[in-house]
Amino acid sequence: ARVDLEIVKRLGHAKGFVVLPKRWIVERTLAWLGRCRRLAKDLECLNRKALAFLRLASIRLMLRKLCNPA
Repeated sequence: ARVDLEIVKRLGHAKGFVVLPKRWIVERTLAWLGRCRRLAKDLECLNRKALAFLRLASIRLMLRKLCNPA
């Protein structure tokens, strides 16, 4: 799987809080995943098991978005 990495730099003339493009998408997704109680604490001993619970949480989010469009 090939991943393209894009570094978004802050504008030099900006003061205070400025929304950076695409960064909010990542932060929003991590916040949604952080609401899952199982993922809130690092209880898993194996990376394989932690990845499985991350996938389950992602599937749950996708199903919720597909079944309850706002």
